[in-house]
Amino acid sequence: MINKKIVSLNSLTQKMIHLKKEGKKIVFTNGCFDLLHIGHVHYLNAAKKKGHILIVALNSDSSVKRLKGPTRPINTLKDRMTVISALECVDFVTSFSDDTPLKLIEKLKPTVLVKGGDWKPSQIVGAKEVLGWGGKVFSLPFVKGKSTTRTLNKINSANNTDS
Repeated sequence: MINKKIVSLNSLTQKMIHLKKEGKKIVFTNGCFDLLHIGHVHYLNAAKKKGHILIVALNSDSSVKRLKGPTRPINTLKDRMTVISALECVDFVTSFSDDTPLKLIEKLKPTVLVKGGDWKPSQIVGAKEVLGWGGKVFSLPFVKGKSTTRTLNKINSANNTDS
């Protein structure tokens, strides 16, 4: 079941045509989702509530490395996609290799674009385009104190005290 949620861009584009004809509100979000934590789970559940279908686009491994540095990602794209697809709130998972998902957003034309609270709606990649075709853009709040960077820092700190 979860692997059926992982789809190529071409397959997803075809599915979107049918879902939009059915009047479904398509929500799009993206990110690295390297180490899944409670903040991600709350964020994705809140994103799903903005529409009917939630698409999560993950940065490829090379894209994460360019954005986050040489030690990332911790988990491979395949592993990250499988974990995200296991969440009940997620309908489809795809990936992209560019540093931003703009080409993906332009091709899929979601009804709603969502990012985490560190992004102002005006700063969200694709916001102008989504608003231009009548969609909505949301910046959702974080769960305080929960982030992949914080988790990695905690792990590294624990490892440094063990030596």
